[in-house]
Amino acid sequence: MNTLTRENRDADRAQAEQFIAPPACVIEAGNGYTLELEMPGVTKDGLDIFVENNELTIIGRRSLPQIEGMLIHNESRPDNFRRTFELDPSIDGDKISAKIEQGLATLTLPKAEHVKPRKITVS
Repeated sequence: MNTLTRENRDADRAQAEQFIAPPACVIEAGNGYTLELEMPGVTKDGLDIFVENNELTIIGRRSLPQIEGMLIHNESRPDNFRRTFELDPSIDGDKISAKIEQGLATLTLPKAEHVKPRKITVS
């Protein structure tokens, strides 16, 4: 599994924020693409999506419930999610939309108008 670390500089000390790459699925439809990322534990408030320099970055921060009592065994990783994709020039970055339901983030990446097929009228 891909893991990367980014350092956040605090005034007093440096602390590392751990990320893992979530599984992704890309589907091409006639007018664009659908990108699905599995991010269990991530809600709308914990999802950040950026487009910069032709790169799409998705960051999901988990909101894990507080455990009452003593934890005996845990197989769930507390790490947050991060994935970056290079955008094809055929994608209209200004029209990307996203939603998240039950830990599945779904992004719609529409194709730019200049790459869509169009009918030319004959005069």
